[in-house]
Amino acid sequence: MTTRHDTAGAIDKDNDLKDAIDARVEAAFGEVQTLYRQLHQYPELPFQEHETSTRLAEALEALGYAVTRGVGGTGVVAVLENGDGPTVMLRGDMDALPIKEDTGLDYASTRTAETESGTVPLMHACGHDLHSSCVVGAAAVMAGLKEQWSGTLMLICQPAEEIFGGARAMLDDGLYERFARPDVILGQHNMPALAGTVGHRPGGAMAACTNLAVTIHGAGGHGSMPAQTVDPVVIAAHVVTRLQTIVSREVPPEETVVVTVGKLAAGTQANIIPHSAELEINVRSFDNALHRQVVASIERIIRAECEAGRSPKPPEFRVLNETIALHNDSATVARVRQAHAEQFGEEALYAMPRLNGSEDFPFFGNAEAGGFGGEDIPYVYWFIGATPAERWSETPGEGVAQKMRHLEMPHSPYYFPGNEVTLRTGMAALASGALAYLTS
Repeated sequence: MTTRHDTAGAIDKDNDLKDAIDARVEAAFGEVQTLYRQLHQYPELPFQEHETSTRLAEALEALGYAVTRGVGGTGVVAVLENGDGPTVMLRGDMDALPIKEDTGLDYASTRTAETESGTVPLMHACGHDLHSSCVVGAAAVMAGLKEQWSGTLMLICQPAEEIFGGARAMLDDGLYERFARPDVILGQHNMPALAGTVGHRPGGAMAACTNLAVTIHGAGGHGSMPAQTVDPVVIAAHVVTRLQTIVSREVPPEETVVVTVGKLAAGTQANIIPHSAELEINVRSFDNALHRQVVASIERIIRAECEAGRSPKPPEFRVLNETIALHNDSATVARVRQAHAEQFGEEALYAMPRLNGSEDFPFFGNAEAGGFGGEDIPYVYWFIGATPAERWSETPGEGVAQKMRHLEMPHSPYYFPGNEVTLRTGMAALASGALAYLTS
């Protein structure tokens, strides 16, 4: 590495590395921005990211990476071996959402897709197009700085994060056996904080989540003769009310747990008592053991209410999708945060509030939940700001948590995180985080 000396004779390696990263970011930015706009304009649903993964694979191949397609369905793995040293894994996701875009961008999505529910509009409303573009941008930076680091860089473009399916699909497809088992895993997500800033949180950062479908069975009939029926709507109503006692009476007050019945569907018209009722229940918490306890309590209450309501057969339960809590390794956070402080300046860093949102990223590091055995792999997941400076200054509130309450969040049809500042920051944040391990 080229170094320079200040007047006191100290070697200023950090500034040299920062300057080198900045230069490589600028050199790659035009092509990465073009890629980002293509991905944004042509979104695809989970496990259907065929065009998306092709674009990403081709971009990584052009940079000299050994690229494998179709891992875990539509996932992409790119590896750059560069001598002895640790293996660092960078992960980005790439699936979109069934939302109609209303950003007004000249490259806004107008795509639709056919699903079991019919035709749905598509939008990158969570910024996964930004995340995967930043991975390609970081790949370009790292390829251009090969003389300054040693080890193996492993890049993941993951499908189906929105349904918590892609991480396990790639792991089940032999990710760590076929390629490499990383020594550290790094990832990031956009947030409506100030563009150009980076947020970190050691320990519990995002919630575990379970989405549970339930069928309550009744015995339908005429609404004028309820005594000759078993009404599943009444049973379901008791279930909805009783479930709220889990948080108020079974969860310690210092813990955060959310139980939401987001769907309750039954019947076709007023004078018909239906044969069944369908519920979908969302559970979020920050402790995996407590989370399992809450899900067990939900099932216990529903079974008991069905018995009390004379249901002719037991309720049916089906897990739609679920993920574990995201717990950042504190030592890894400290090391990456220092690298980000050197890259962006201490004033550009903020303490990220804990989020009730959820991610399947922690499966890559949790040996038991990820199904890959052995020791857990340390990971850190940080957050890059996506709100332009002018909008940020106009937003009421003091600090990140207060201002974010007044800004569009991911999954909004108006949400757009892909401004130039955020894209550059995401590229540099991934590269500097990787170099924190590959230049030591």
